[in-house]
Amino acid sequence: FDPRHYLGTHCYGFLKTGPHRLRFLLESVKDLRETLKKKGSTLVVRKGKPEDVVCDLITQLGSVSAVAFNEEVRE
Repeated sequence: FDPRHYLGTHCYGFLKTGPHRLRFLLESVKDLRETLKKKGSTLVVRKGKPEDVVCDLITQLGSVSAVAFNEEVRE
């Protein structure tokens, strides 16, 4: 979770992520984690700037051969 998505505004003074969207995201992540657990896998969830968190996670895991990103489109 990137803290920048939960602070300040995005456009026209509206919150980028309001309380209803945040609740939906948290419930979705919880459901995904439970689904993966049932299949014998797991979900890693971190809070922080992705450019920092991903780097730290790669260092911790030590055996990462590829990383893919998706950049948000801004108009």
